[in-house]
Amino acid sequence: MSDMTETTPGWLPSDELESARARMPILYVEAVPVRVDDSGEVTSIGLLLRIGPDGTVSRNLVSGRVMHHERVRDALLRHLEKDLGPVALPRVPSALQPFTVAEYFPTQGITPFHDPRQHAVSLAYIVPVAGDCRPRQDALDLVWFSPQDAASESVQSEMPGGQGVLLKQALAHVGCLS
Repeated sequence: MSDMTETTPGWLPSDELESARARMPILYVEAVPVRVDDSGEVTSIGLLLRIGPDGTVSRNLVSGRVMHHERVRDALLRHLEKDLGPVALPRVPSALQPFTVAEYFPTQGITPFHDPRQHAVSLAYIVPVAGDCRPRQDALDLVWFSPQDAASESVQSEMPGGQGVLLKQALAHVGCLS
């Protein structure tokens, strides 16, 4: 056994990831991208439009795993850039406490959050973005909604795995739900 600690950042190959998912919770970060006015009030919320592996179209928050030896702040910035583009100009809060922690379970009904692949613990943040957002990777589009429209039943129904619940929690956290 070596006294050296592996410090190379990275992630597991797919077979090892599946094994890890079956044995332990995986840490994620989720971000609710928002536009704010000069007084800091949320004026719009950005939701990604994606096509799932089964062909269904859904609206999603920015989300992704925290890699081994990666700071939470770095993971958050990496996923914001990956999903919103390199000139989104996110303003990650200086105090990195999430507005909530969401626990996704492979079994439905334990919490409002469900991920059939794994038990995941997600730190959720509200992140103002000031730049030009152009979705990348597997997102088709980024649509900006007013807080009222984002809280609507029609938008909520398009968000899988409980992300609609998380979005409503974010809206309540910033005072956009009455």
